[in-house]
Amino acid sequence: MPCRISHDSRVRLRCGVSISQLGLGTATLGGMYSSLTETDVADAIHTALDLGINFIDTAPHYGRGVAETRLGVNLEGVPRKSFVISTKVGRLLLPVEGESDTQFFDADHNVTQVFDYSAEGVKRSLLESLERMGLDSVEMVLIHDPDDFADQALSEAYPELEKLRAQGIIKAIGIGMNQSAIPTRFVKETDIDLVLIAGRYSLLDQSAAEDLLPAALAKDVAIIVGGVFNSGILANPVEGSMNNYASASEEILGRAKQINEVLRDFNVTIAQAAMQFPLRHPAVKAILVGCRSGKEVRENVAAFNADIPEAAWQALADLQSEIV
Repeated sequence: MPCRISHDSRVRLRCGVSISQLGLGTATLGGMYSSLTETDVADAIHTALDLGINFIDTAPHYGRGVAETRLGVNLEGVPRKSFVISTKVGRLLLPVEGESDTQFFDADHNVTQVFDYSAEGVKRSLLESLERMGLDSVEMVLIHDPDDFADQALSEAYPELEKLRAQGIIKAIGIGMNQSAIPTRFVKETDIDLVLIAGRYSLLDQSAAEDLLPAALAKDVAIIVGGVFNSGILANPVEGSMNNYASASEEILGRAKQINEVLRDFNVTIAQAAMQFPLRHPAVKAILVGCRSGKEVRENVAAFNADIPEAAWQALADLQSEIV
C-alpha cells in the first residue's frame, strides 16, 4: 500500500483554503524538458489525488496552455471540493503559426506568449485558463514573473485581482517568481495572500530568507516554495545535472555533492532533505514538486514522509556555515 500525505499535514491559509503541504506542480505536464504521454499525465494527476495531494499549481506558460488543458481533462468528474487550483496571469496566448518551443516539448505551437499585466489582460487570461481547464473558478491566482513589469503589475494587475477577490470570484491573490526582491515589494505594498518562490529557498540557495521570508512572516503571507530540487541537481547531483534551468557549474555540482555526502552518514537521501528543508521555516506553508508519472508521485510522497533526524539538519547547517 503506497504511503499517503496525511490530512494532518494540511495547512489552512488565511484566505480560508486548506492545502496539502506537498503540492503538485504542472510545468512537467506541459512537457518541460521532455515529452509526456497522455497516459503518464493521467497517472501523475490521479496518483497525486489518490495519495492525498489536493493542491495543484498550473499556468498558461506551461506548454502554452497544454498543462492547463491536460489538467482539465483529468479533473473532469473529480469532486470539485477535493482539489485546490492555483493558476497564473501575466501572459496571454495569441494565435501564431508553427512557433517552436525549446523548453516545453509538448507545447502548443499555434500560439505565442505575450506579457500582459493590464487589468484587461488579467481578466482575459483568467477566463481563458478557466476555459482550458473546464472550471468555473479557481481558488488562487498568481501574478506570474513580472520581472520587467513590476510597476504595472502593482498598479493594474493586482487591483484587478483585488476586485475579483472582494467579489468572491477568487479566494486568494499571489505572485509567482524566481527572485525574491519583487515579491518582497508586493508583500510590503499590497495585501496579497501568498507568494510562490521558485528556487530561492532550497538546500543550495537560501537568498529568500534575507528579505522575502521575514516580510511574509510579519504580514501572515503564505510562502509556497517551488523548485526544491533547483531544476534537478538536488534530486541527483551527477555530471550533467540541471541547476536553475541550465547545466550546473562545477562549483554548484561540488556543493550538491558535499550535501549528498553529509546526508549519507544519516541514511538520508538528498531528495528527501530537499523536499523537507523549506518547511522548516515558519513562513513556508507548502512546497510544489513536478512529477512525470504516478511512479514519480509515489517516490516523492515517500521522500516527503521520510523521517530525517535532527542531527542530519544540524550537520547540514554546519556545512553551510563552513561554506559561508
